[in-house]
Amino acid sequence: MTSTPTDHREFATIGVVGLGTMGAGIAEVFARNGYAVIGVEVNDEALERGRQHLEHSTARAVKRGKLTEAEQADLLAHVTLTTTMADLAEADFVVEAVVESIELKKSIFRALDDVVKPDAILATNTSSLSVTEISTANSSPGRVVGVHFFNPAPVQNLVEIVRTVVTEPSVLEDVKALVGRLGKNPVICGDKAGFIANTLLFGYLNHAVSFFEGHYASREDIDAAMRFGCGYPMGPLALLDLIGLDTAYEILDTMYKQGRDRLHAPAPILKQMVTAGMLGRKSGRGFYTYEAPDSPIVVADAATPSADDAPQMRHDITTVGVVGTGTMASGIVEVFAKAGYDVLYVGRSQDKVDGVRTSIERSLDKAIQRGKLQESAKGEILGRLTGSTSLDDLATVDIAVEAIAEDLKIKTTLFENLDEICKDGAILATTTSSLPIISLAKVTRRPQDVVGMHFFNPAPIMKLVEVVTTVATDDAVAETTRALCAKIGKVAVSCGDRAGFIVNALLFPYLNDAVKMLEAHYATADDIDTAMKQGCALPMGPFELLDVVGNDVSLAIQRELYLEFREPGFAPAPLLEHLVTAGYLGRKTKRGFRDYSVR
Repeated sequence: MTSTPTDHREFATIGVVGLGTMGAGIAEVFARNGYAVIGVEVNDEALERGRQHLEHSTARAVKRGKLTEAEQADLLAHVTLTTTMADLAEADFVVEAVVESIELKKSIFRALDDVVKPDAILATNTSSLSVTEISTANSSPGRVVGVHFFNPAPVQNLVEIVRTVVTEPSVLEDVKALVGRLGKNPVICGDKAGFIANTLLFGYLNHAVSFFEGHYASREDIDAAMRFGCGYPMGPLALLDLIGLDTAYEILDTMYKQGRDRLHAPAPILKQMVTAGMLGRKSGRGFYTYEAPDSPIVVADAATPSADDAPQMRHDITTVGVVGTGTMASGIVEVFAKAGYDVLYVGRSQDKVDGVRTSIERSLDKAIQRGKLQESAKGEILGRLTGSTSLDDLATVDIAVEAIAEDLKIKTTLFENLDEICKDGAILATTTSSLPIISLAKVTRRPQDVVGMHFFNPAPIMKLVEVVTTVATDDAVAETTRALCAKIGKVAVSCGDRAGFIVNALLFPYLNDAVKMLEAHYATADDIDTAMKQGCALPMGPFELLDVVGNDVSLAIQRELYLEFREPGFAPAPLLEHLVTAGYLGRKTKRGFRDYSVR
């Protein structure tokens, strides 16, 4: 088994043990690339199911125009199905894809010892079990590697290649090259429960379950927050229903038992739901209720908000005040003006006030150029804007939205002034992303009228607004704020006044976990980014996102979360702190987790 990185071993015959959905998918991938495939199942009934998986999957590909009928026939002709393990004698590479049972997998690797050639490479497709322990069942553990395909294997491009401490380097290189020849993206990682994608994904999913379990936010708001705030294709609770709560519980339990990270200890409600048979889509009920078992169609249940629950404007809002002249403030002014509101915005100097109008004009021109806005609408929108350098001009607004620097002392002083200036009944809103809103409310004589309105950057584009209530916020104020969000075309989610609200409290611990993974030399930044983008369909990998957000901003938010929740797992990763100390803040300084100066 000697090879060099430029002289990789050639494979002709591939064995696949286990032809369930995943095994059949792996067999299809190899056959589609011209390899002779021998598929093994335990009995004739399972073998027939495997044959049907292959035929149905390739028929769907034909229907979608991905394969011709001739290519389908050729693909199926490359696959030989058998119930006899001895038929794998000539296989160069064997992938095991049976159920997640350590004893069953070990028995297969033990049996392969007496069947395959001495130089055959053996792989397990496990998603959570120890590849090292599985390899000990074989007399040559150095030829054993983890090859974790993602479901459905013919479609998903990511493959995690898992090395053990005894995997021979040549085996690793040969398997990486083989996976690359399949048109897949291989990422290499160490043998730790969850590997890259599941370790980072399931910590985040478990955290979201704890939000739901603690009644911090509704299932709909948790899912909407991550879809509209982060651009994720699915919310965490809907994703858990798709994965299966029993599968999620088993993966988390395995990860916890191996690493003893409290953040991986399954949220208690997961076990309760699994015990009750609420497994997600496959059982017809999980966090949501579905039309039927295995149906993707969500139907209303007792927890579904009704049309009668739609928020109403309990306060009259006709004039909006915005304090601030930065990117966020300008974006918020534009959003309100586009929605038909008269907006009075206040800055510290005339130059800054003029800058807001210039910024909005530029934004509107871009929208017109892209066909998103009529030319005639530009004058109407700009006609609703009034700039000022005096806070006193906010005396008549119905809601004042603060969008100044994230500094508690400066914001506190502003709220004292707004309380004196604004009329009785006016709502005072803050766009803070991390500071305690109650600290601002308490310096006013109207804490019941103070609410959080956390827009996401850039405000004209991002749909989400987190509406944050303190223990003192009046229900009518919160409801009016949610209704106002709907009127300006935003998706409002409701949550309480604690560090991170929904989005940041779920996003940044996941980013911090990714930094810890890099710090431990478990995988490279490139491989971690690839795993999360391709394995979980996220718009950006964690290190791409950190460098865009800014490592200093990320560190500040992570510190806030750690200080508030006192959760050891939330302690900022030392590597993140070191990068910030070195001034490597990301794209804005041309250096962060990556070097941008040479690009």
